[in-house]
Amino acid sequence: MTLASQIPLAALPSPTTAVWQVGPFPIRAYALCILVGIAVACWVTERRLRQRGVAPGAVLDIAVWAVPAGIVGARIYHVVTSPERYFGTGGEPLKALYVWEGGLGIWGAVAGGAVGAWFAARQLGIPFAVVADALAPGLPLAQAVGRLGNWFNNELYGGPTTLPWGLEIHRMDPDTGRALRDDAGQPILEQGLYHPTFAYEALWNLGVAALVLLLDRRLKLGRGRAFALYVMGYTAGRFWIELMRTDEANTILGVRLNVWTAGVVFLGALVYFLWVRGPREYLIPIGEVPAPASESDVSQVDLSAREADSGPAAPAGYRVVGEEQFRRWRETGEVPPEPETGNSSDDPPADRPLEPGDREPVHRTAGDGEPGAADAADAPVTRPADHRDS
Repeated sequence: MTLASQIPLAALPSPTTAVWQVGPFPIRAYALCILVGIAVACWVTERRLRQRGVAPGAVLDIAVWAVPAGIVGARIYHVVTSPERYFGTGGEPLKALYVWEGGLGIWGAVAGGAVGAWFAARQLGIPFAVVADALAPGLPLAQAVGRLGNWFNNELYGGPTTLPWGLEIHRMDPDTGRALRDDAGQPILEQGLYHPTFAYEALWNLGVAALVLLLDRRLKLGRGRAFALYVMGYTAGRFWIELMRTDEANTILGVRLNVWTAGVVFLGALVYFLWVRGPREYLIPIGEVPAPASESDVSQVDLSAREADSGPAAPAGYRVVGEEQFRRWRETGEVPPEPETGNSSDDPPADRPLEPGDREPVHRTAGDGEPGAADAADAPVTRPADHRDS
């Protein structure tokens, strides 16, 4: 069999350059892909947050905390799971801080980003579950874009293949981000073609994003269940894709660490998805007067003041309400009454409809017997005016 007969008629090419120099500054393709992915996730999350009642621009306040925390978490996970590169024989501990040289772990990125998003949501008065559900389809889209960076780096590929989409792999210089070249000046290729596992994961993530959007629209997921659905979808794909990779990795009982991680995280997300119940949360701002239905309802003085204002003030916080109350508020500006605080622990919250298994809340008055008398005793007593003091 000749060598030519062993070479497939089609193959996917790989870039020979992953870093471009702009003056003294290196521009890395991987970093650009991550930035574009972050922008996509922010755009999707902003739209979904606004659909649930969050004020415009809140996603930027969240991203200010979530993105740096995600990068730190991703780097910590990479260093902890690959310590020999930095703390082993011949390692350089200081390089553990060199994030720009590559080495990020998605598990740490999600965990660190979640901590940052939780902190930001707490400052804004937004329930963290609302933020997580809004982010659920945007995160796999960001991951799909980020995986293109692996293509530029000629990394994270699988075993040899003769399939038409087999990938050519260049031998890259990690210091320059460019392909090594032979004496004739041609880029040096690894022998054979390989599974583009990063592309498999990118396509899988696009499917996960579509699945989350579809089921979220049909089932009206809330309470963090849309995010749990994303986690299940992503980890299911990462499980089988990880088994195809051949690059060096830490193992437990002969199985790659990321395979174990994907399995454990999948089970945790599945338990959460099945255990947690409840309708989707909608938010009404606190400390902000709802906009009138038309300009005719506003005086000319108010219109002038609005035009002079640079933008609406951020609300002090948010109230969680049901879907019907939220729709009524958006259509009419009618703010639903505050939920009653005298309900027992078994009573459903006043701001959501009754569900199967809920009991009707009991509102007693002073004429209903002993419980009513107790309620009356707890009520403030108004004394008649004492005219003797006048």
